[in-house]
Amino acid sequence: MATRTQARESVIGLLYAYDLGNEGIVKFVDEILEEKKIRNKQKDFALDLFNGVVDNIAEIDEEIISHLKQGGIKDTGSVEKSILRLAIYEIKFKKLDKAIVINEAIELSKKLASDSAPKFVNGLLDKINKA
Repeated sequence: MATRTQARESVIGLLYAYDLGNEGIVKFVDEILEEKKIRNKQKDFALDLFNGVVDNIAEIDEEIISHLKQGGIKDTGSVEKSILRLAIYEIKFKKLDKAIVINEAIELSKKLASDSAPKFVNGLLDKINKA
């Protein structure tokens, strides 16, 4: 059985594809999660997260933009952006424990993104957490 971390990792992959212009991926989310063996409660969790981010992406991106010091959201890597979008959705819309969400985002950025990503993700989420 998949863990919440694995569900989040799958959601980041889906958000990454969506960010790169593959908006049609929305039609295949169920199949993709099934392929990754994300099932039952974790599938419901992943679907809720993915759909929630997509439905609220403009507001989430505004939150990111308002806390960037330099460069715009277009200068942020797609993987990092996907991790941030997911974490911000979980904090702002799902009201999940901020410390857990931030830690999970940092760990996922260590695994999935560039070497500088964990520091960047931590710094931005910390600013949002304190706002």
